[in-house]
Amino acid sequence: MKSTHAQALFVATRRLLVPLIRIYLRNGKAAKSFYDLVKRVYVDLAQKEFGIEGKKATVSRIAILTGLTRKEVQALLANPSPDDGSAEEEEYNRAARVIAGWLRDPQFGDGRGHPAPLPLAGKRRSFTALVKAYSGDIPVRAMLDELLHVGAVEQLITDGRICLRTRSYIPQKSAPEKLHILGTDTADLIATIDHNTYVAPHKPRFQRKVMYDNVPVEAGQKFEAIAAARGQELLEALDRWLSNRDRDVNPASKGTGRVRTGIGIYHFEDRWADESTDSKKRK
Repeated sequence: MKSTHAQALFVATRRLLVPLIRIYLRNGKAAKSFYDLVKRVYVDLAQKEFGIEGKKATVSRIAILTGLTRKEVQALLANPSPDDGSAEEEEYNRAARVIAGWLRDPQFGDGRGHPAPLPLAGKRRSFTALVKAYSGDIPVRAMLDELLHVGAVEQLITDGRICLRTRSYIPQKSAPEKLHILGTDTADLIATIDHNTYVAPHKPRFQRKVMYDNVPVEAGQKFEAIAAARGQELLEALDRWLSNRDRDVNPASKGTGRVRTGIGIYHFEDRWADESTDSKKRK
């Protein structure tokens, strides 16, 4: 690896580690816990993705690739990785799909983003039918309890119908559930960068960003509102297109193979001290 390449990788890694290590510190995790996790991931990837074709990855080869000792590699291979949180990720995805289906499916509203209040039970045009159509085997009561808990829906006292209050699903029950989003969404972004840099730079995946660094606070607040509104519109339009081609939602969808695909939009902001205000304070 050329020095300029290595330096660029070092700088990029340091930048992405800053917010990640900040989260570790917030949760009282020492550096050793992070290093132990890094070693495990190194060994897992070396074993699964960087072996010689047709040959099983040996302890010696993994040690060479990772820079760890054979003893460390053997110890890590003897203790399988803990659960990767796939169940929580699936719960997150299914709850989001229920809300998206409610917004776009004419069976449960006007099909143009205006969801109808739904009775709990019923074979058609009910919350039960909605959950069965878009969440797979998640129990209806469990989905209702979760959406009520995060404030995504409310149940009318008058007739028991269920109304949608938000256009997206964000877990709020505890920090662990939110941290699963960190692992999923950030990994998807980094995987896209890896694809565009090393895997297939001649066929890059869409990766864009809009950013200015000298914007007044008031304009930043307006931009946040605009980005949220227009971002939601774009996501809902893409969701309509993609859901019509997802076999879980539309079993009649034709084609070969299986692909997990999607797009993410996020807003970011760093607030810096007002230089003019600081200079006045110093006078």
